[in-house]
Formats: sequence, structure tokens, C-alpha cells
Amino acid sequence: MKNKKIVIGVVGKTGAGKDTFCDYLKKYSKLPVFIFRFSDPLTQVLKIFFNKIKKEDQQWLGKVLRERYGNDILAKTLKKEIEKIKKGLVVLNGVRYQEEFEMIKKIGGKIVYIDCPEKLRWKRLQKRGEKLDDKVSFKKFLEMERAKTESQIEKISKFADFVIKNDSTKKDFAKKVLNFCKNLINVF
Repeated sequence: MKNKKIVIGVVGKTGAGKDTFCDYLKKYSKLPVFIFRFSDPLTQVLKIFFNKIKKEDQQWLGKVLRERYGNDILAKTLKKEIEKIKKGLVVLNGVRYQEEFEMIKKIGGKIVYIDCPEKLRWKRLQKRGEKLDDKVSFKKFLEMERAKTESQIEKISKFADFVIKNDSTKKDFAKKVLNFCKNLINVF
């Protein structure tokens, strides 16, 4: 197990707890953990121009790149990074497109869906402040949820290998992730 590369794709709607899941994986996994976000390339480009990033800007740039180079452009980009890693737990955070899902499955990866009710996700975003547009009204939050980049999350979630509910406390969620880590060896 220690000489193996395990790939996990994490899917979930905005504010569901994908980053927290990744943080707990780092804490509880007995393997070295490498975390990549599908939004990393978008953020890197936007940071050339702006100090603070908006989710809407990431959505726009992702849309432009996908229209020009295909829906698999970010999957191809992250696949190059995955290939550099020889062993450990590779986590691809923020699966949003069918092509990303297919790339992960094609290389033997598993999909984890982080499930959380929309009102709770919105409340968490209000506290998070990671992006400039995190502190929006509930109405605006729901509008952003309808963006093309968010539209396939529900469909992909139906094919997840694991579903972890994040609808309670951080402590409860941490226990669920710890349990997931303990069972990794049985899955791969």
C-alpha cells in the first residue's frame, strides 16, 4: 500500500466542505498526500492580473478555455501533474465536468462526493471569505449555483464511489473522513 499511487476525485457543490475534506485527508492519511484543485490553473492565471479572485472570474475563464480547447482542458492539465507522482494519495479537488470524472476513472481513481444542504453551504461561505464573492445574498448564491461550471456536479455525484455527508459539526465530519481513511486500503 505504501508504494502505491491512489487517486481520488472530490466532487461537491460550493461550500460543501471539499477543502476541509482535503485538510482532514492530510491529517489522517498514512500516505503522503498531494492535493490539486481543478481551479488551480485558473487561479494562477487570474492572480497575474488580480490580488483577489472571484468565483465568477474563475467560472468565466474556465468557460472560455473549455470553449476554445475542449471540456477536458483542465483534466489534461492536472493529469500531467498526476503523472509526476509515483506514490501517495493524489487528491483532485473540485471535479465539475464529465471529462474530469472520466479522466479520474480511466486512471483507476475513485470519486468522493461531499454532500451538504444548500442553506448550510451558503452560511459557511459567509464565514469563509476565500473569494471576493463569497459574501453574497442567498439569492445571488443560488444564481451562481446555476452557472455552467456547476451544472454537472449533481449528475457526477450520482456515480460517486463514496458519499460523505457534511451536514453536522466539523468534529462529526472529521470522524467520517477518518473512517474513510481507515478503509482506503480495502478500496484500492
